[in-house]
Amino acid sequence: MKDFHYRFRTHSPKETMALGEKLAAKLKADRALSLYGDLAAGKTTLSKGICMYLNADQPATSPTFTLINEYRGDLPVFHFDCYRIKHPDEIIMLGFEEYLEAGGIVLIEWPERIAEHLPADCIDVHMRVVNEHTRDIEIFSPFELELQ
Repeated sequence: MKDFHYRFRTHSPKETMALGEKLAAKLKADRALSLYGDLAAGKTTLSKGICMYLNADQPATSPTFTLINEYRGDLPVFHFDCYRIKHPDEIIMLGFEEYLEAGGIVLIEWPERIAEHLPADCIDVHMRVVNEHTRDIEIFSPFELELQ
């Protein structure tokens, strides 16, 4: 159950990245975030902010063609893109369950494709395009994040 709900509107990629940094400041090891939204909704931009805050060894990029990118920093970040997943069980073959317990942050783009494998305590981030630069972002969390 997701007891905590936060709403934001960002007006630029820079603001979306800043929200990612603010969110990352509240995360602990072994947290998973499911990032919902259409193409160009800002999922990777938010991920960049999370990685920046965690001092990742490289900027986050969309892992579309590799399915997963790994970044080393204050906490490791495991960034999954499930867009090309054809069957939910494919994620298990990638070692998804091990990543959830690897002491880092797991970011999951297109999580609806692996819904049955998402952890119950996953933080859900829903992103919607308002216009070219503006995004509405809702975060549903089972944990108090004190983001407001």
